[in-house]
Amino acid sequence: MNIIDSLQWRYATKKFDDARQIPQDKLDIITQAFNLTATSYGLQPVRLLVVQDKKLQEELVAQAMGQRQVVDASCVLVFCIEKNVKSPYVHEYFDNVKSTRDTPEKTLAPFREMLADKFDSQTKEETRNWAINQAYLAMGNLMTVCALEGIDACPMEGFEPDGFDKMLELDVLNISSILIMPIGYRAEDDMFSKFEKVRRSVEDTVIYR
Repeated sequence: MNIIDSLQWRYATKKFDDARQIPQDKLDIITQAFNLTATSYGLQPVRLLVVQDKKLQEELVAQAMGQRQVVDASCVLVFCIEKNVKSPYVHEYFDNVKSTRDTPEKTLAPFREMLADKFDSQTKEETRNWAINQAYLAMGNLMTVCALEGIDACPMEGFEPDGFDKMLELDVLNISSILIMPIGYRAEDDMFSKFEKVRRSVEDTVIYR
């Protein structure tokens, strides 16, 4: 399929085939695509947790408003944000830039200090909202990648982040859950997969000047 055909095929899967699992090579593509997702300033304040333990998936259903996709899917992607993006985090990023590209410090220093000052001075809520936006970018990217790979996905905001954080022990990693996306393969009897996609016309949504 070309990319438009893949996006036409994609839908928010309502029922997964619980007998089908995503091959590891496909999962590797998804995780690599996540790591390559564009983020503001390149800081990557988003981390991805892949839950593929069926017992744990079953336990998480209660924290996902009873949505069975969480357990029936091959696995659940949990998009998480870093809790502490301050100057040490910024400096670690620039140290990575320096070692990867062999960029002179005098070239990096102005931007390094500007970002370090920015994240040290803004409020925790401002940084959190910024990081949440990056999580949405990552989810959007992976939805497209999944479609191109013939993998079904169901993006979800409807879950209890505190419950997920506790059950997945995310505090230990100093991250918190923001979005979840079960991925796998649609069930043959999912009637929603046969529905025509409903969208406004391109003429109504795209504006040229």
